[in-house]
Amino acid sequence: MEIPKKHFYKIGEVCSLTDTQPYVLRFWESEFPQLAPNKSRTGQRIYRSRDVHLILEIKKLLYDEGYTIAGARKKLGMDSEAPASLSDSAADSGLSPEALVLLETQEEVRTSLGDILTLMDATDRKLSRPDR
Repeated sequence: MEIPKKHFYKIGEVCSLTDTQPYVLRFWESEFPQLAPNKSRTGQRIYRSRDVHLILEIKKLLYDEGYTIAGARKKLGMDSEAPASLSDSAADSGLSPEALVLLETQEEVRTSLGDILTLMDATDRKLSRPDR
């Protein structure tokens, strides 16, 4: 499965990409310390690309390979029981949750504008063809 190139994903997008339910992701956040998405100022979870890849790996270990949660945690090198207070991405980037939301919005606008340009280009090509 191809994951769209975005900086941030909302929980609904992650659920669609990984074919999971929101309650499953929230539960996994409590069980896997490295899965700790940032939250926007409105409390909405903001996942990064590496979070999506981690979710896919957790899903594979649990559902396809038959690991228990403890076994999957150990296999992924997450022996700690307590989740991290901040995700690694926020700590690494030094960005506030508000800045992360702005970056997410910027990415959504960029994607929408790209879609609009693609549509306009296709329309221009149709209009420039002479009728036969």
